[in-house]
Amino acid sequence: MLKIETQKYVYSAWLNLNFAEILIIIVKKLIMIDVKSFTFNPFQENMYILSDDTNECIIIDPGCYEGREKEELTQYISSKKLVPKRLLNTHCHIDHVFGNKLVSETYNLELEIHKADLPVLESVAQVAHLYNIPNVDESPKPSSFLNEGDKITFGHSELDILFVPGHAPGHIAFVNHNQKFVIGGDVLFYTSIGRTDLPGGDHETLIESIKTKFFTLADDYEVYSGHGQKTTIGFEKSNNPFLQ
Repeated sequence: MLKIETQKYVYSAWLNLNFAEILIIIVKKLIMIDVKSFTFNPFQENMYILSDDTNECIIIDPGCYEGREKEELTQYISSKKLVPKRLLNTHCHIDHVFGNKLVSETYNLELEIHKADLPVLESVAQVAHLYNIPNVDESPKPSSFLNEGDKITFGHSELDILFVPGHAPGHIAFVNHNQKFVIGGDVLFYTSIGRTDLPGGDHETLIESIKTKFFTLADDYEVYSGHGQKTTIGFEKSNNPFLQ
Protein backbone atom coordinates (compact mmCIF):
# COMPACT_ATOMS: atom_id res chain seq x y z
CA MET A 1 0.00 0.00 0.00
CA LEU A 2 2.84 2.42 0.88
CA LYS A 3 4.48 1.80 -2.49
CA ILE A 4 1.23 2.54 -4.34
CA GLU A 5 0.67 5.74 -2.37
CA THR A 6 4.25 6.84 -3.04
CA GLN A 7 3.81 6.22 -6.76
CA LYS A 8 0.59 8.26 -6.74
CA TYR A 9 2.38 11.13 -5.02
CA VAL A 10 5.25 11.13 -7.54
CA TYR A 11 2.80 10.96 -10.47
CA SER A 12 0.78 13.83 -9.02
CA ALA A 13 3.90 15.92 -8.56
CA TRP A 14 4.87 15.44 -12.19
CA LEU A 15 1.36 16.46 -13.32
CA ASN A 16 1.74 19.75 -11.45
CA LEU A 17 4.83 20.67 -13.48
CA ASN A 18 4.55 22.45 -16.81
CA PHE A 19 6.37 21.19 -19.89
CA ALA A 20 9.28 23.62 -19.53
CA GLU A 21 9.90 22.56 -15.94
CA ILE A 22 9.84 18.87 -16.89
CA LEU A 23 12.24 19.55 -19.78
CA ILE A 24 14.67 21.34 -17.47
CA ILE A 25 14.67 18.37 -15.08
CA ILE A 26 15.33 15.92 -17.91
CA VAL A 27 18.11 18.04 -19.43
CA LYS A 28 19.85 18.39 -16.05
CA LYS A 29 19.82 14.61 -15.68
CA LEU A 30 21.29 14.14 -19.16
CA ILE A 31 24.05 16.77 -18.84
CA MET A 32 26.87 15.13 -16.96
CA ILE A 33 30.23 16.72 -16.29
CA ASP A 34 33.21 14.41 -16.63
CA VAL A 35 35.84 15.11 -13.97
CA LYS A 36 39.30 14.03 -15.06
CA SER A 37 42.20 14.36 -12.64
CA PHE A 38 45.96 14.22 -13.11
CA THR A 39 48.51 14.06 -10.30
CA PHE A 40 51.58 16.05 -11.28
CA ASN A 41 54.86 17.59 -10.07
CA PRO A 42 57.02 16.91 -6.99
CA PHE A 43 54.21 18.09 -4.71
CA GLN A 44 51.80 15.44 -6.09
CA GLU A 45 49.17 18.05 -6.91
CA ASN A 46 45.83 17.11 -8.41
CA MET A 47 44.73 19.17 -11.40
CA TYR A 48 41.36 18.80 -13.06
CA ILE A 49 39.78 18.95 -16.50
CA LEU A 50 35.99 19.26 -16.50
CA SER A 51 34.13 18.57 -19.74
CA ASP A 52 30.61 17.81 -20.86
CA ASP A 53 28.73 16.46 -23.88
CA THR A 54 29.69 19.48 -26.02
CA ASN A 55 33.41 18.62 -25.59
CA GLU A 56 34.00 22.09 -24.18
CA CYS A 57 36.15 21.95 -21.07
CA ILE A 58 37.75 24.03 -18.35
CA ILE A 59 41.21 23.47 -16.90
CA ILE A 60 41.71 23.98 -13.17
CA ASP A 61 45.09 24.23 -11.40
CA PRO A 62 47.36 22.83 -14.12
CA GLY A 63 50.30 21.50 -12.13
CA CYS A 64 52.23 19.92 -14.98
CA TYR A 65 55.92 20.66 -14.48
CA GLU A 66 58.01 18.05 -16.28
CA GLY A 67 57.94 17.62 -20.04
CA ARG A 68 56.23 14.24 -19.85
CA GLU A 69 53.49 15.73 -17.66
CA LYS A 70 52.86 18.53 -20.12
CA GLU A 71 52.71 16.01 -22.94
CA GLU A 72 50.29 13.80 -21.00
CA LEU A 73 47.96 16.74 -20.47
CA THR A 74 47.95 17.98 -24.06
CA GLN A 75 47.64 14.47 -25.48
CA TYR A 76 44.60 13.78 -23.30
CA ILE A 77 42.88 16.95 -24.49
CA SER A 78 43.71 16.11 -28.10
CA SER A 79 42.65 12.45 -27.86
CA LYS A 80 39.28 13.41 -26.37
CA LYS A 81 38.84 16.22 -28.92
CA LEU A 82 38.21 18.64 -26.09
CA VAL A 83 37.95 22.38 -26.59
CA PRO A 84 39.42 24.25 -23.60
CA LYS A 85 37.44 27.38 -22.76
CA ARG A 86 38.79 28.62 -19.44
CA LEU A 87 41.93 28.46 -17.31
CA LEU A 88 41.20 28.72 -13.58
CA ASN A 89 43.24 28.57 -10.38
CA THR A 90 41.64 27.76 -7.05
CA HIS A 91 44.70 29.52 -5.61
CA CYS A 92 48.18 30.36 -6.81
CA HIS A 93 50.67 28.33 -4.78
CA ILE A 94 53.49 27.14 -6.99
CA ASP A 95 52.31 23.53 -7.31
CA HIS A 96 48.98 24.66 -8.76
CA VAL A 97 50.35 27.04 -11.40
CA PHE A 98 53.34 25.24 -12.98
CA GLY A 99 51.32 24.65 -16.16
CA ASN A 100 49.54 28.01 -16.42
CA LYS A 101 51.84 29.24 -19.19
CA LEU A 102 51.53 26.02 -21.19
CA VAL A 103 47.74 25.99 -21.04
CA SER A 104 47.42 29.71 -21.71
CA GLU A 105 49.69 29.68 -24.76
CA THR A 106 48.60 26.32 -26.19
CA TYR A 107 44.87 27.01 -26.02
CA ASN A 108 44.86 30.81 -26.17
CA LEU A 109 43.26 31.15 -22.74
CA GLU A 110 43.54 33.95 -20.22
CA LEU A 111 44.04 33.18 -16.55
CA GLU A 112 41.25 33.77 -14.01
CA ILE A 113 41.85 33.88 -10.24
CA HIS A 114 40.58 35.68 -7.14
CA LYS A 115 42.21 39.09 -6.78
CA ALA A 116 43.38 38.42 -3.21
CA ASP A 117 45.69 35.69 -4.52
CA LEU A 118 47.54 37.94 -6.96
CA PRO A 119 50.44 38.50 -4.50
CA VAL A 120 50.75 34.72 -4.16
CA LEU A 121 51.00 34.36 -7.95
CA GLU A 122 53.58 37.14 -8.11
CA SER A 123 55.75 35.38 -5.51
CA VAL A 124 56.09 32.10 -7.45
CA ALA A 125 59.61 32.87 -8.71
CA GLN A 126 60.79 33.50 -5.14
CA VAL A 127 59.18 30.28 -3.95
CA ALA A 128 60.83 28.34 -6.77
CA HIS A 129 64.20 29.70 -5.67
CA LEU A 130 63.45 28.84 -2.03
CA TYR A 131 62.60 25.24 -2.92
CA ASN A 132 65.45 25.03 -5.46
CA ILE A 133 63.05 24.20 -8.29
CA PRO A 134 64.63 25.10 -11.65
CA ASN A 135 63.04 26.09 -14.95
CA VAL A 136 59.65 27.17 -13.65
CA ASP A 137 57.60 28.75 -16.42
CA GLU A 138 56.33 32.21 -15.52
CA SER A 139 52.57 32.24 -15.27
CA PRO A 140 50.64 34.81 -17.28
CA LYS A 141 48.94 37.55 -15.32
CA PRO A 142 45.20 37.16 -14.80
CA SER A 143 42.95 38.95 -17.26
CA SER A 144 40.01 39.05 -14.86
CA PHE A 145 39.18 38.22 -11.29
CA LEU A 146 36.63 35.77 -9.90
CA ASN A 147 34.38 36.37 -6.91
CA GLU A 148 31.93 34.37 -4.84
CA GLY A 149 28.57 34.45 -6.56
CA ASP A 150 30.07 34.40 -10.05
CA LYS A 151 29.26 31.44 -12.27
CA ILE A 152 31.66 29.47 -14.44
CA THR A 153 29.97 28.29 -17.63
CA PHE A 154 31.17 25.98 -20.39
CA GLY A 155 29.15 23.92 -22.85
CA HIS A 156 25.86 23.11 -21.14
CA SER A 157 27.42 23.17 -17.68
CA GLU A 158 27.67 25.61 -14.81
CA LEU A 159 29.68 25.90 -11.60
CA ASP A 160 29.21 28.23 -8.64
CA ILE A 161 32.15 29.90 -6.91
CA LEU A 162 32.78 29.86 -3.17
CA PHE A 163 35.32 32.15 -1.50
CA VAL A 164 37.16 29.97 1.01
CA PRO A 165 40.32 31.71 2.30
CA GLY A 166 42.59 30.37 5.00
CA HIS A 167 45.05 28.17 3.12
CA ALA A 168 45.63 31.07 0.75
CA PRO A 169 44.18 34.58 0.94
CA GLY A 170 42.32 34.36 -2.35
CA HIS A 171 41.34 30.71 -2.34
CA ILE A 172 38.14 29.80 -4.19
CA ALA A 173 36.31 26.54 -4.87
CA PHE A 174 34.01 25.47 -7.69
CA VAL A 175 30.70 23.73 -6.97
CA ASN A 176 28.33 21.83 -9.23
CA HIS A 177 24.98 21.34 -7.51
CA ASN A 178 23.48 19.08 -10.18
CA GLN A 179 26.10 16.34 -9.67
CA LYS A 180 26.91 17.40 -6.13
CA PHE A 181 30.65 17.89 -6.26
CA VAL A 182 33.26 20.48 -5.29
CA ILE A 183 36.63 21.19 -6.87
CA GLY A 184 38.06 22.25 -3.54
CA GLY A 185 41.75 22.99 -4.03
CA ASP A 186 43.71 22.80 -0.77
CA VAL A 187 40.92 23.63 1.68
CA LEU A 188 39.69 20.20 2.75
CA PHE A 189 41.40 16.84 2.35
CA TYR A 190 40.55 13.26 3.26
CA THR A 191 40.82 13.37 7.09
CA SER A 192 42.89 16.55 6.92
CA ILE A 193 42.85 20.24 6.01
CA GLY A 194 45.10 22.64 4.12
CA ARG A 195 48.23 23.96 5.78
CA THR A 196 48.10 27.51 7.09
CA ASP A 197 51.76 28.25 7.79
CA LEU A 198 52.45 29.72 4.34
CA PRO A 199 52.28 33.50 3.70
CA GLY A 200 48.66 34.62 3.69
CA GLY A 201 47.46 31.52 5.53
CA ASP A 202 45.38 31.64 8.69
CA HIS A 203 44.12 28.63 10.63
CA GLU A 204 41.00 30.18 12.12
CA THR A 205 39.99 31.59 8.75
CA LEU A 206 40.40 28.19 7.12
CA ILE A 207 38.25 26.45 9.74
CA GLU A 208 35.61 29.15 9.34
CA SER A 209 35.65 28.70 5.55
CA ILE A 210 35.16 24.95 5.84
CA LYS A 211 32.37 25.14 8.40
CA THR A 212 30.43 28.01 6.84
CA LYS A 213 30.92 27.20 3.14
CA PHE A 214 31.74 23.51 2.66
CA PHE A 215 29.80 22.08 5.59
CA THR A 216 26.61 23.86 4.54
CA LEU A 217 26.54 21.54 1.52
CA ALA A 218 24.72 18.21 1.77
CA ASP A 219 26.63 15.25 3.16
CA ASP A 220 26.71 13.43 -0.18
CA TYR A 221 28.65 16.17 -2.00
CA GLU A 222 31.98 14.81 -3.22
CA VAL A 223 35.11 16.90 -2.69
CA TYR A 224 37.89 16.68 -5.28
CA SER A 225 40.93 17.97 -3.42
CA GLY A 226 44.22 19.44 -4.56
CA HIS A 227 46.14 16.51 -3.04
CA GLY A 228 45.21 12.94 -2.21
CA GLN A 229 41.99 11.04 -2.74
CA LYS A 230 38.54 12.52 -3.05
CA THR A 231 36.20 12.53 -0.06
CA THR A 232 32.68 13.59 0.90
CA ILE A 233 31.30 16.36 3.07
CA GLY A 234 29.52 13.87 5.34
CA PHE A 235 32.61 11.73 5.89
CA GLU A 236 34.73 14.74 6.85
CA LYS A 237 32.07 16.08 9.21
CA SER A 238 32.19 12.78 11.10
CA ASN A 239 35.82 11.75 10.78
CA ASN A 240 38.13 14.69 10.19
CA PRO A 241 40.12 15.17 13.41
CA PHE A 242 40.76 18.85 12.65
CA LEU A 243 37.05 19.63 12.50
CA GLN A 244 35.60 17.89 15.55
